[in-house]
Amino acid sequence: MPNDEKPTTSVWTRPRPRQREHLTREQIVAEAIRLLDAEGVEELSMRKLGTRLGTAATSLYRHVANKDELIELVVDDVYGEPDVPTVVDGTRWRTAVTHTATELRAMTLRHPWIAPELGQVGLVHIGPNAMRMSSALLAQFEAAGFPADEMDQAMATLMAYVIGIATAEAAYLSVIARSGQTEQEWVAGLRPAFDEATQEHPRLRAGSSAQQDVHPQRIRDDNFAYGLDRVLDGLAARLTT
Repeated sequence: MPNDEKPTTSVWTRPRPRQREHLTREQIVAEAIRLLDAEGVEELSMRKLGTRLGTAATSLYRHVANKDELIELVVDDVYGEPDVPTVVDGTRWRTAVTHTATELRAMTLRHPWIAPELGQVGLVHIGPNAMRMSSALLAQFEAAGFPADEMDQAMATLMAYVIGIATAEAAYLSVIARSGQTEQEWVAGLRPAFDEATQEHPRLRAGSSAQQDVHPQRIRDDNFAYGLDRVLDGLAARLTT
């Protein structure tokens, strides 16, 4: 290996340190997720996390080398939440993939901080939970009849859609959360300004007016389902060519 090239490091590529105190890696990860859910990635620090755990930051470094490794661990822990079918009937592959996609979206919306982390380049996706989820999703596309050289591409296409729309939703919901309002209150408060802004854009105004009495969460759910169906329609078309 050339001297100027350093091997890529990850929490998953080095031996796990032996536990030498009462604090465990699992406790650190669980508390980090609680901190992230409450305050976001910007507020995560080893010092703050140590304070929440009642210990010094130096104790955390016995379990993780740095903040990047901690992020790898918490992302993989969250990847363990979705209920992903592992045995799939080939005639019901769309049902299984739809369920998986819906679970992944729900996971992202429960933990809005995770959306940008899912797009980071690195080894974050070689954790055991991420690997199990990806393997199960590939099994769903295999059951559908996709050839081996297309299963990865089909999965990547699905993940790009789910993560993309969930990232936008998470950012939108974070803005609302900071306002202290419910989603309905926030949308209702914005409507007069939106109606004024769309006076010269009748198509935008007509579309908004048609959904005025629909709960905004229902609109988000319907939009997600519509887009997912179109993605799966496109993938399904590959099986008939």
